[in-house]
Amino acid sequence: MAVNVADLIRALSDRQAATERQLSEVAAELKALRARLAELSPVAAVHQSAAAVAGAKTPIAARETSGSKKGEVTPEALVMIAAAVTAFLGKKVRIRSAKMLQSPYEVVNPWSQQGRVFVQASHNLRSRG
Repeated sequence: MAVNVADLIRALSDRQAATERQLSEVAAELKALRARLAELSPVAAVHQSAAAVAGAKTPIAARETSGSKKGEVTPEALVMIAAAVTAFLGKKVRIRSAKMLQSPYEVVNPWSQQGRVFVQASHNLRSRG
């Protein structure tokens, strides 16, 4: 069984060229997919929606609030919320009202606090000594 070395080198060279062509095609497709993914990314959609919503009129309640009192939502926050909802739903939305809710950790009822103090004080702690 005689194997011609020149034929093997030529076949190997052809295979290598074909592999490099396929690799460059895959790289081009990957680049195109990354660009498409960047277009379809939720973050990009939010930024595009924010730009579209920012051009629209803000709700009257948001325009009337010049200061940021506790519990009020700023117009910028309303624009970002509207943009996020628009990106999520795929259609333009209009926020009619929004308000901040208090966290349960921010509100401390004095009666509850006194009850906890009473219960904790009633435990008999043994002194170790």
